[in-house]
Order: sequence, then structure tokens, then C-alpha cells
Amino acid sequence: MSTASLRRDHELIEKVIKAMESTIQLLNDGNQIPESILLPVIDFSKNITDICHHSKEEKSLFPALEQAGLPSNMGPIAMMLLDHQRSREIGTEMEESAKEYLSSGDSIKLISDMQQYVEHITEHIWKENNKLFMMAEARLQYVSTKVDKELNEIEKSKLKDLGKSREHYEQLAEHLTRDVSQQGS
Repeated sequence: MSTASLRRDHELIEKVIKAMESTIQLLNDGNQIPESILLPVIDFSKNITDICHHSKEEKSLFPALEQAGLPSNMGPIAMMLLDHQRSREIGTEMEESAKEYLSSGDSIKLISDMQQYVEHITEHIWKENNKLFMMAEARLQYVSTKVDKELNEIEKSKLKDLGKSREHYEQLAEHLTRDVSQQGS
């Protein structure tokens, strides 16, 4: 199935989103969040969600869908590309507000940016899982092996460029979940 790799990414991203939701609640409750939690959230958001996952879609899935007759200048592909750009923008703002929070302790902008990111990514994942991926599975059934191979190659290449592995980010997600829950106790 040509979306299995992307769905696995979504499951991993959703773990970090849950940790972010808990972090937002802790910040709202007046707790201090250490760099050891915030920096991995930023790292994950930039490197897995954007550089790795979005690249897989933009360099393999979307071109395959376009070859299968879906236009890229309108409709679902155009909407997903706009969403990806918005994710990058919010992620950049969140990174800046995290740096500001770590230097000043002022959490207002960080809370707002993290909440915006959580809401945007949650909605985006829903659209992909429940709309785009269903269309992809129907339209790409005859080229799914090729698309799967491309998705895996892109992931390996992007992670290699980062000097990290998927396992690193899977562990990061697990550690974030644990570390955030310990902050609340």
C-alpha cells in the first residue's frame, strides 16, 4: 500500500503532538518547561514532520497522484502543499518563541504558537488520512510498489543528511512522552 509509510509517520507525529498538548497545559498551569523538552519538539517538528515526511509526499506521492490525473495546481494536492507551507511557517514561529521562552521565561507566544501548530497538524493529518490517502490508494494501486520504494528512499536519504535515524526519532517521541508526563507530576 503506497501510504503505509506515510501513515506510520502520522502515528509518530501524533505521539509528539500529544506531548505538545501536555506541554501546553503545563505552561498554562505556570510550570517551567526545560530546554530538554522544547528543543526535541522543535527538532522533531522541523526534521521529521517537515524535512522527512513532507518531502516524501512532495517528491513521491504528489507527483504520482499528478501522473494518475490529479492536478497539482488545485484540489487536494494544492491544498496539501499550502498546508505544508503553513506548517513550516508556524514551525519557524514556534522555534523562535521557544528560544524567546528559554531566554526570558515568557510563555505567552510559545503557548499560542504551539497551540496553532498542534491544531494545524492535527487537522492536516486528518485530511490526509481520511481523504488524500484514500484517493491515493485507489489511484496508485498499480504503482504502489514503486511509490513505496521511493518513499523509503526519500526517508533514508533525508535522515542520512540529518545524521539521524528513524529509530532516533521514535525514541525521541517516547522520551518526550515520558519527560512531559514527569514534568506534570
